[in-house]
Amino acid sequence: MVKKLRRIVIAFLVLALFSITLAGCGGGGSKQQAADKQAGGGQEQQLTPVKLTMTTWSGYGPLFLARDKGFFKKHGLDVQLIVIQGLGERKQALAGNQVDGIATTLDIETQIAAAGIPLKVIWALDDSYGGDGILAKPEIKTIKDLRGKNVAYDFGTASHILLLAILAKNGMTEKDISHIQMSASDAGSTFVAGKVDAAVTWEPWLSKAVKENKGNLLATSKETPGLIMDTVALRSDWAEKHPQALQAMVDALAEAMQYWENNKTEANAIMAKGLGIKQEEFESNLETLRLFNLAQNKEMFGTADKPGTLYTSLQQAIDFGFNNKVIKAKPDAKTMLDPTFVNKAKI
Repeated sequence: MVKKLRRIVIAFLVLALFSITLAGCGGGGSKQQAADKQAGGGQEQQLTPVKLTMTTWSGYGPLFLARDKGFFKKHGLDVQLIVIQGLGERKQALAGNQVDGIATTLDIETQIAAAGIPLKVIWALDDSYGGDGILAKPEIKTIKDLRGKNVAYDFGTASHILLLAILAKNGMTEKDISHIQMSASDAGSTFVAGKVDAAVTWEPWLSKAVKENKGNLLATSKETPGLIMDTVALRSDWAEKHPQALQAMVDALAEAMQYWENNKTEANAIMAKGLGIKQEEFESNLETLRLFNLAQNKEMFGTADKPGTLYTSLQQAIDFGFNNKVIKAKPDAKTMLDPTFVNKAKI
């Protein structure tokens, strides 16, 4: 009887200990899950992967700030920023679905859309305000002195648009000069090397040429505000599948710009590092461009019923491309621009 009672007591103690162990494991797991959910905003966070391509341009700094300060991740995105210098290669990456979107100028987005890769423009990054310009040898003092001279520039791009606008202001056309085809960066380096009479290029080549007394800066995009603008655009097929990701991207960029306005020294250092340039160079470049915040985006995008100035700039790029036979058909500007996300964004 005593042995039987002892066996019952031992069995009861083992069962009780086992139950306590299970409760402890379950309770600990629940606490960890609760902590994970709290860290992810009330639910376990699953990041949506997004691949964006771009060239090296200081106006794209906010993308690196949003990535490296964790704003993209905070809003549920895993954004990979892929620098591809060649325009043709960037277009190929989009066409081959190797990337989901691109940061570039409106004229390039026009070309991409006209080539059968529809895009959704969701955020305006910057406006060149002196960051693009026309360099010429020391003996060439004015735009009119360019008559008959060799000018290096990239046909069908923002450089081309700027050149035509400046020539028109001086009563000239493209027929008055001799065109040498080069990318903006190559045009700058080639000019500094003394191999062309003039070049349409961008920073840092503008400052470098002037600083080294290689030539004169005849005109810049400061004379044509709103003409050269950079935006973020996603492939339309990807955008249709990920509307929440588009809103998250806009929210993250809005927050990044707010952070920049309140913490410029730190933010500039982060953006410069992401772009692979010195902070002093980046901050110098900021003097020739304007970065856009959420309020400015809302104003420029406008609404579907009342489009803002960004629509006018995009339509200008479309007309330019078509009239100069850079594109064979005109994409619909209203279809390309989507003001939904900036108007819903809150920070």
